[in-house]
Amino acid sequence: QLQVVESGGGSVQPGGSLRLTCTASGGTFDYYVAGWFRQAPGKGREGVSCINNNGETTHYADSVKGRFIISRDHTKNTVYLQMNSLKPEDTAIYYCAAGPQISLVSDMCGDDQWFGVWGQGIQVTVSS
Repeated sequence: QLQVVESGGGSVQPGGSLRLTCTASGGTFDYYVAGWFRQAPGKGREGVSCINNNGETTHYADSVKGRFIISRDHTKNTVYLQMNSLKPEDTAIYYCAAGPQISLVSDMCGDDQWFGVWGQGIQVTVSS
C-alpha cells in the first residue's frame, strides 16, 4: 500500500526559501496525482499545488503562484515543493497527498477528498 512521508520543513525568515520533499514507498507513485496541501492554525486545509502522474500538468493556488514550484522525480519516487519568497502567511502544516487521477488536476487540487493517501504533515514557519 502506498505511503508518503514529508521532509524539509522548518523555520525561515520572510523572503527565504525551503524545499519540501515527499517520498513514497510501498507502491508505484507514478500512477498517482501528487499534491501539497497546508493547514494554518484555525483554518481549513487548502490545496497549495498539485502535479499529474507524468509531471506535465501542474496547478498552483493563486496565493503561491510565481513563488512555489512543484516537480517530481520518478527515479526517486519523490515529489518536491520549492518554496521561494516565503511570507508569514505561508506558515502552516504542509501535507503531501496522492490520489488516482479521476478529474482535472486543478479540480483535484481544490478538494482534498480526491486524495486517499496522506503523509503525517510537516511544520513550516515563516517569521522574523
